[in-house]
Amino acid sequence: VQENIERFFTRFVEEGKATVRLREPAVDVCLSKANASNLKSFLSAVRLAHQGADAEALPLSSLVPAKTSEVEKPKSKMIITSRRDYPLTKNFPYSLEHLQASYCKLARVDTRLLCLKQLRKLDLSHNHIKQLPATIGDLGCLQELNLHDNHLESFSRALCSSTLQKSLQLLDLSQNKIKALPIQFCQLRELVHLKLDDNELIRLPFKIGQLEHLRFLSAARNKLPFLPSDFRRLCLENLDLFGNPFEQPNPLVPSIQLKIPLTLLECAARATINYRIPYGCHLLPSHLCEDLEVAKTCQCGSACLSSFIQLTVTMNLHHVAHTVVLVDNMGGTEAPVISYFCSLDCYSQFLDRYLQSN
Repeated sequence: VQENIERFFTRFVEEGKATVRLREPAVDVCLSKANASNLKSFLSAVRLAHQGADAEALPLSSLVPAKTSEVEKPKSKMIITSRRDYPLTKNFPYSLEHLQASYCKLARVDTRLLCLKQLRKLDLSHNHIKQLPATIGDLGCLQELNLHDNHLESFSRALCSSTLQKSLQLLDLSQNKIKALPIQFCQLRELVHLKLDDNELIRLPFKIGQLEHLRFLSAARNKLPFLPSDFRRLCLENLDLFGNPFEQPNPLVPSIQLKIPLTLLECAARATINYRIPYGCHLLPSHLCEDLEVAKTCQCGSACLSSFIQLTVTMNLHHVAHTVVLVDNMGGTEAPVISYFCSLDCYSQFLDRYLQSN
């Protein structure tokens, strides 16, 4: 400690508390629950050592090993279920791996939580949180995030591009006010459990099929009129879409947005995707990159950007999930899924098959 003490904090030394701030490493050594007399002697010895006094001149007594019962183990779990128990004047233990702070009337995420780098489970359910800070993405070990029953209206794009891509396995956004999830949401490719029940969702993520590890999906009691085309790629164990106002599919009344002849932009975009030509913001304007990221896929496997024919067809949800909660009170397990066609030929071939099967 010689010439390495930045400052002493001894205001509460009579209560057995003190802090010694070191220069290198730049940390605070916090002492608590100490005998006041012994603490004063210790601080006196540290001051002399800092000033360069000989070790023999320091007022030190021989150490007595602490009993096992006196040693406080690092705390890994903390559960808070009321506002009066929420710590306002002291920090959370840095060793926490599981933190629950429910029914605390939190209006925002406490910035002190963002220092808990070992956190694996964070439960902030049953609060009043309206917005998530992007810095939650700095919790590199976070595997489970529970935000059930809050006031969220959106999910941050920044979170989708953070380190959560590699760690997050369970996300509970149920019982909020979310109307849509960002395109980047499907970058959270380690997700296994996703709960979206009781929101105001009018659509599911466009590229939801990229969530190849997803096994449990619930989006009951939302406002979904249909499912995205990419939904067919999922491989789920359990699926719950009960209580959504799904539209009745009518393949004979398509939405035609086909432009003939195709524009140069459409041709170039289709070629870029079909031939897997590398692209990025260093080569193309950012808005074109975003358009390519949400390109549609025809049933023939070809891509289409803004020129296509769109319709909805019925899909039995057992094709993508082992266990399906009934979609409605009539016992149905079918839902409408969007289909895209890159040309009149592709649509005509589909229509022939549809009419023959019916």
